[in-house]
Amino acid sequence: MSAESTPDPAIPGPGQSRTPGPGPGRRGKGRRRKPTAKRRKALLVAAWSAAGIVVLGGTGAGVLYFKLNGNLTSVDIDQALGADRPEKADNGSENILVLGSDTRSGGNKKLGGGTDDGTARSDTAMIVHVYKGHKKAGVVSIPRDTLVDRPDCTDTDGGEHPAADGVMFNSAYSTGGAACAVKTVESISGLRMDHYLEVDFSGFQNLIDDLGGVQVTTSEDIKDPDSHLDLTAGTHRLDGEQALGLVRTRHGVGDGSDLGRIQLQQAFVKALVHQVKDIGLLGNPKKLYDIADTATKTVTTDSDLGSVNSLMSFAGGLKGIGPDKMHMVTMPVIYDPADANRVLVEKDKAQQVWTALKNDRPIPASATQGTATGEAKGVVNTGE
Repeated sequence: MSAESTPDPAIPGPGQSRTPGPGPGRRGKGRRRKPTAKRRKALLVAAWSAAGIVVLGGTGAGVLYFKLNGNLTSVDIDQALGADRPEKADNGSENILVLGSDTRSGGNKKLGGGTDDGTARSDTAMIVHVYKGHKKAGVVSIPRDTLVDRPDCTDTDGGEHPAADGVMFNSAYSTGGAACAVKTVESISGLRMDHYLEVDFSGFQNLIDDLGGVQVTTSEDIKDPDSHLDLTAGTHRLDGEQALGLVRTRHGVGDGSDLGRIQLQQAFVKALVHQVKDIGLLGNPKKLYDIADTATKTVTTDSDLGSVNSLMSFAGGLKGIGPDKMHMVTMPVIYDPADANRVLVEKDKAQQVWTALKNDRPIPASATQGTATGEAKGVVNTGE
């Protein structure tokens, strides 16, 4: 994703030709508090999986550099966090924090409902560990409802925020933005986040539409009025609105928890990666450009990825990672005995995950055995 890959040649614009080149506390639905409009806004992000970015690096084509470069937004995480961070790995692996933001600003207000109070939360968070050689990846989802001890942090505008104990994980982002979210993840895991990627509702929906939808197969009916999703069991090609509904839904499947929603999100990520690898855009420069344009407008990155060339080099390192090379788990948690709507880190098992990734090894199956799951595994598949 960095030194192991190089940018592809420049991309033609539209119409131009291309030069080749369980816990004991598990609860049922009845005990869960119905979430407010803002808490229903979970969004699959995976800007690593963000289709347009993968396409940029994965197709062998380039971009209209200056226009697309101007679309990008980046934040200087390194400057905000300083030197008090875990050491960078020296084994050839990389860690990327991928966040889904529930900001209500702009086009997101219509999609997510609610009011724009100037804040946003990281309603989806994934640590993507790319193993040495960039042929496989481990993905660890962090439940937004996990109670954590948030460290003191400085945001990218220089604002200082004191530490807080026993707060929801997704409050780190609303407190101090991307830098505080990164520092909290590093504090929890002991892993250095080499990169940061973020996407919001409208960007996610637009990317899926530009890609022509994503095909999934559901093993049962999913009907959730809160996320406006109504799918019968079977194979579907989801447009952007339906895909957004799928990755937001929680009441339509499993035990109605955020953990079940994470299982749906992970399955959708694999379907998305499968779709991107098979989309075949090389003969359609106009569509390729449209996807690149949407992707660069959609994604917020750390400053090291804040240019088209850097993103292409980054994405180029992902070309060999298909759905079958992705091991996706949820950070080991148990339900909080004191609150039916919160979970707690199962520290011993979580440490197995972090130790494995730190040493660039596979996540052991024992790390997630006996932990809370959400009971939605297998409801969504790639639809191959």
